[in-house]
Amino acid sequence: MKKLLAVLAATTAMTGVAHADAHAITEFNIGILGGENAQDRLTSNECFRAAVEAALGVPTNIFTPADYDGVIQGLLGGTLDYAGLGASAYAKIYLTDPEAVDVQLTTQNVDGSTGYYSIGFARKDSGITDMATAAGKSFAFADPNSTSGYLVPAAELTATYGDLEAYFSEVKFSGGHEQTIVGVSNGDFASGVSWADGLGNWEDGFTSGAFRKAADAGLVDMNNIVEIWRSKLIPNGPFVVRRSLPDDVKTKINDLLDNMWATDPTCAYAVAAGEAKDFVPVTHEEFLGVVEARKLQEAAN
Repeated sequence: MKKLLAVLAATTAMTGVAHADAHAITEFNIGILGGENAQDRLTSNECFRAAVEAALGVPTNIFTPADYDGVIQGLLGGTLDYAGLGASAYAKIYLTDPEAVDVQLTTQNVDGSTGYYSIGFARKDSGITDMATAAGKSFAFADPNSTSGYLVPAAELTATYGDLEAYFSEVKFSGGHEQTIVGVSNGDFASGVSWADGLGNWEDGFTSGAFRKAADAGLVDMNNIVEIWRSKLIPNGPFVVRRSLPDDVKTKINDLLDNMWATDPTCAYAVAAGEAKDFVPVTHEEFLGVVEARKLQEAAN
């Protein structure tokens, strides 16, 4: 655990060429990670799907698997061509097949930073004000392949409080960030973790992240929940493209997102899960710490 935490700490301080297939593509498939219900994912990303279809000139589809692993396996198996990932999901892909995808861009926050936080929270009327008062009650993570919804908070909380199964009355996976937020808000879980950039106002759901999306959708009143814990800074996840795609396809999809805050800020807001400054280039090296942390986690299981 000390080694895992050291790797994660190093990661928070960190803010291959392949020949493409010669044949043209006939369709393009985008995977959207879980985190909100499937219909909302389809609706909020429709503008992006339509823009990609226009740029590539082929039918473009959105797939919304029930869990993170559905997107991961789709990229590994070649049934998906593109996705925005959390760092842990990217790490799993890289550790399984380092030739599967190329990282292209990441989200730059409104203050110019490229990181975010795992935020612990509870209902305001629960009497829970910190992780100490959350002890002995139910707790929710999002998904085993989520960085802020599992990998980082599990490591940091275990280092402080020991075996989480013993510390809380029960530990569950809600299925996604939206499910955790709604579940805590409804009293299904006493507390849990979700993600945010940590910028802006709490009552708005911060500037971007799962709280912002849930607040925008009217799923939660932020005034009814409170922050009880915050992780160290986590690197924003990458947008990735399947490496074996033709180079011109990869360039077009990169340029489309790279320019979206200038060309279609409303759609960019949807893709970024809230306000952001830009989508900026990122490299594999930015995620080396999370890759090592994921490797240690998998070895321990």
